[in-house]
Amino acid sequence: MTKKQLPLDELSGAIGRILGLLLTEEKVDQAVQSLSQAIKESVPGTLGAGVSILDSQARRTSTGFTDSIVEQADFLQYELGQGPCLTAWASEEPVLIEDLSTDPRWPEWRTAVSSLPIKSAVSAPLIANGHSIGAIKVYALEPSVFDGGTVTLMELFASPAATLLSHIQSSETPKRISEGLQAALYSRDLVNRACGILMERHKINHERALQQLIGNARDQSITLQEVSAELVAGIPADHN
Repeated sequence: MTKKQLPLDELSGAIGRILGLLLTEEKVDQAVQSLSQAIKESVPGTLGAGVSILDSQARRTSTGFTDSIVEQADFLQYELGQGPCLTAWASEEPVLIEDLSTDPRWPEWRTAVSSLPIKSAVSAPLIANGHSIGAIKVYALEPSVFDGGTVTLMELFASPAATLLSHIQSSETPKRISEGLQAALYSRDLVNRACGILMERHKINHERALQQLIGNARDQSITLQEVSAELVAGIPADHN
């Protein structure tokens, strides 16, 4: 299946739209519902999307979903205590399922959702202030709909969304939320500029550049924003 790759401007616009939706919401429940819908509309190939805010014991404190299929799949995850969303939350790493029918992870959950029309999925953690507060996820009807590019998109959505959701959850003032939006938009633009440098330097596409930045950040145990800032400032971010 040919996967649509979002152009850089479209990606930036989608993230900005998600942040704008979050800023209009006064309650977390309304915010996660808006975020779910925005993700579904922004990630190519998505059947449905969802957002879960979790406490320290993996109990849902707020949840949003676009379709009953997402609601059922998520309910079974929390009922059974296993699944890609919980794994993403606990590990603070994104989870990609290319083909659910052959994926050996979470056997009880996989059996429980076998009657649902989902074959592939991506879950990404929502990390705010160094803590995982939940996860976002997308599901697709067919296997191999999602790939590394989808994972990258979900990570880019999750980072600023987590910051703003944590502010809403903590009943921060609108001014504080606006400052968080400015910081999130700055980080997004910084990553985009760093990707542009790598694309020009190595003659690679945007997806490959993002993957290289993320790999460098993990290798160096620093954030994606920090490794991007180093590259933009003229410090080599790739050590190959």
